[in-house]
This record gives sequence, structure tokens and C-alpha cells, in this order.
Amino acid sequence: MEDLRGVRALITGGTSGLGLAMAEGLVEAGARVAVTGRSAARVAAAAEALGAEAIGIAMDSRDETSVDGGTAQAGDALGGIDLLVNNAGIGMRTVNPDFMTAPRGFWTVTPGGFRDVVDTNLTGYFLVARAVVPRMLEAGSGRVVTISMNHGTMNRRGFVPYGPSRAGAEAFARIMAADLADTPVRANILLPGGATDTGMLDGTARPDGLTVLPADVMREPIRWLASRAAADVHDERIIASGFAEWVASRRG
Repeated sequence: MEDLRGVRALITGGTSGLGLAMAEGLVEAGARVAVTGRSAARVAAAAEALGAEAIGIAMDSRDETSVDGGTAQAGDALGGIDLLVNNAGIGMRTVNPDFMTAPRGFWTVTPGGFRDVVDTNLTGYFLVARAVVPRMLEAGSGRVVTISMNHGTMNRRGFVPYGPSRAGAEAFARIMAADLADTPVRANILLPGGATDTGMLDGTARPDGLTVLPADVMREPIRWLASRAAADVHDERIIASGFAEWVASRRG
């Protein structure tokens, strides 16, 4: 396991699912972690479960004022932010509880439902990165990891607005990497590599034979992306389920 003592990480949407699994992985390796979420009670509970090296911050990534205050609080509490994991998101269940087995046409989605998903999954990524990256540039180092999903899912029938929101977030991540190419801040994309056992599937009927990955699939790759080994890694799209093979291929 990587030694991440001294690493200070901010994980949005860190109270459950992929975010909590990544937070646990980072803390296990010695990092100090701030996790955010909309519910003050849930972030407090998550931080307590993670232990003394974690803090919880109530922050709504859709709201600029909340993001500015929450990221400043995280930076002050940790003494800086070395790693931002843009992870906060909501899924198709918010607009169609049966999206896995009974997909609906995009015309059935309400404008309010569409905006809420896009505001969280795309605008939220922009607002948080916009608040944190200038701090990294001033500090002279930093890493941003954007959590994404399979390209096939982005284009899947019945996946408006989730698919477009994640496609937009991935495009934003690639442009962010291009904008940061000549700076000391590194930016990459990480995705599980399939459906994962998170709250986005809770209470949802699942098709027969669906393979579901554990949220823990993200632990090893996020630790590596926070480590010295990834100091020069930039503009990569890393699939967690194939991480071991990907790292081996880099080593030749």
C-alpha cells in the first residue's frame, strides 16, 4: 500500500458509495481527508466513522456560495488541498426509479429533474474545481481526479439526464487537463468500469445477470493517483476494474 502521510484530500460526495470507499482507502494509507455532502448529519457520521484523520463538511456542490465556503473550510482545516476528488453526483433513480428495467424516453423527464441532475453532476464539478484549482496553482502543486462512468452508459437508452451529465463532466475533465497541461497541477479521470453497488441502485429493480462491482474497486487506483508514483500522470482515463493491468502496461 502507498504511504500517503502528508497528503490532504477533499472528496465531494464522500458520505457513501464510491466517495466513502475512496475516503476509506486514502485514510488507510495515511492521508488526511475532508468529505463533503449536503447533509450535515451524514458528513459528521462519515467523518466519525473514518476516524481522527477525517473531517466532514456540509456543502452543496450545486451552489457557488456553499462551494466557496466549504472548500475554504477544507483548505483551512487541512492546511491545504493536495488532491481533489470530484465525485458528488445523483443518478437516474431521481427521475425514474425503474431506470434499469423500464427505461423511459427523454421527453418524460421533467425540466426540474433534468436540471437537478446536470447541476449536481456537471455544474457541481465545475464549481468545486473552479474553487480548488487556483489554490493548487498558488501552492505550486495539486491533483484533480474526476469520477466518471463508461462511455456506453452515457449513450444508453433511457439515460437522460444522467448520461449527458456524465458525458459533459468527462468533457470538462479533458478540457481541464488541457488547460492545466503547462502547470504543476495534474488532472485525470477515474471510473469504476461497470455498475457499482452504491446508493444509485438502491431500491431499483436490476436486470437478470447484471454484474455489479463493489465500491471498493476504487480504493487502490485512488491511492495510486494520490501517491508519488503518479506525480507525472496527466490526462489519463483510468478504469478501476482494469487498474492492475493498466499499471502493468505502463511499467512495460
